[in-house]
Amino acid sequence: MRLLPLENPELIRLVADWMSRKENYQWLDFGNGRQVLTPEWLKIATQRDTEVLRVFTLDDDVTPIGVVGLANVDRSFKTARIWVVAGDKSFAARGYATRASSALLTHAFRDLGLQAVNTWIVEHNQSVRIARRLNFTLIGRQRRCHYIDGQACDRLWFDLLASEHRED
Repeated sequence: MRLLPLENPELIRLVADWMSRKENYQWLDFGNGRQVLTPEWLKIATQRDTEVLRVFTLDDDVTPIGVVGLANVDRSFKTARIWVVAGDKSFAARGYATRASSALLTHAFRDLGLQAVNTWIVEHNQSVRIARRLNFTLIGRQRRCHYIDGQACDRLWFDLLASEHRED
């Protein structure tokens, strides 16, 4: 598995396609209710210091199968928020999203010098298992703040300190 930067228009369009699917965007919120990421937004995000976006690949080649990102990277306070989407669902539940997240966390802590990374996950989403595998700690619950098909759901908030990260 490799992490590749979103450097070319083809990858940006592929990620935008993944992010435009309800099965993916319904679990996300990129601020002010923005759930769908357009190619234009992704291109701009790749140029910001506050975002780190990487496509992750299969083990044996460079076929893109998902995207992992750091959002709200704050170098002053040494924090960020991580998120991940398995774009090609035929490779879901095989550990790729966990490994990609771990690799990006290593980059965040070792290369960017961050000290804490957090994430929120809508209750009942399978990503809760990923957070636990990566040693994140549940730090709270934001109640009835995320809507899927008109149903109010809670968000579970997790964080991970640099000292708690286990590199794979």
